[in-house]
Amino acid sequence: MKLQIFKTLWGHTGSLEEAASDAMTAHFDGIECPVPQHPAQQNLLAEVLASSGLLYIAEICTAGSYVPERRADVNSHLASLDSGLRSCIYLKPEFVNCIGGCDAWSLEEHLSFFTEAMRLAKQYHVDINFETHRSRSLFNPWITRQVVAALPDIRLTCDFSHWCVVCERLMDSELDVIRAIAANAFHIHARVGYDQGPQVPHPAAPEYDHCLRAHQSWWEILWYAQYRRGDSTTTMTPEFGPDGYLHLLPFTKTPVADLWEINRWMATTEKQHFLNFKTELA
Repeated sequence: MKLQIFKTLWGHTGSLEEAASDAMTAHFDGIECPVPQHPAQQNLLAEVLASSGLLYIAEICTAGSYVPERRADVNSHLASLDSGLRSCIYLKPEFVNCIGGCDAWSLEEHLSFFTEAMRLAKQYHVDINFETHRSRSLFNPWITRQVVAALPDIRLTCDFSHWCVVCERLMDSELDVIRAIAANAFHIHARVGYDQGPQVPHPAAPEYDHCLRAHQSWWEILWYAQYRRGDSTTTMTPEFGPDGYLHLLPFTKTPVADLWEINRWMATTEKQHFLNFKTELA
């Protein structure tokens, strides 16, 4: 099994061409970003991917941005997913990462959304993963376990940093849930959270070493499940970002760290972590 690393465009302020150049220089395998809404932007992304040889993970948020429109119903979420799927097909993504649903729904509504969303993805002949994300259907460990139990074929993108915030603790207390959903995990967002936030100031800082090691232990559970499944590849996106995630100094709003440097550090660290993991399997 090999590890492929993707560069997120969340927080990238330059051009697509610059993002691709950065990704190749840092030896990333691809780019993960939202599906462009306008045809010209879609064509540009297709051209950049073709010229760079980088792989693509398409991101689709349903009924809103990262936080959903509170009163949007299941049909509204499915309509926006359908639109996003139609837009991304010709970009030939490795898969779609869907930030979908709403945390306020009932279990019945969650299951209705995921069942139809999986049917839509199959109709468009694309694999779809659903992210464990705050404000969305998979916002906590326990609802996620219920969804997986009801829909054993569902594919997940695991971003455990969100759960740390929702549960106000590291997920070492919920290892039974992580093990229960591990067989459904197909992608990892490698951001390190802590009990009061979704993103530590810097994952290399010694005061947050216990948080980094905790996340790495959870990712190993997922890797082992993929190894047992016989997967030839596992994917990971270092996803430290802006928008209230990146810590800022008061008054000046100066960032305490550089996002691209953090994400490069995570990529390098996780490549070595993965090699160590495979060595221990041998």
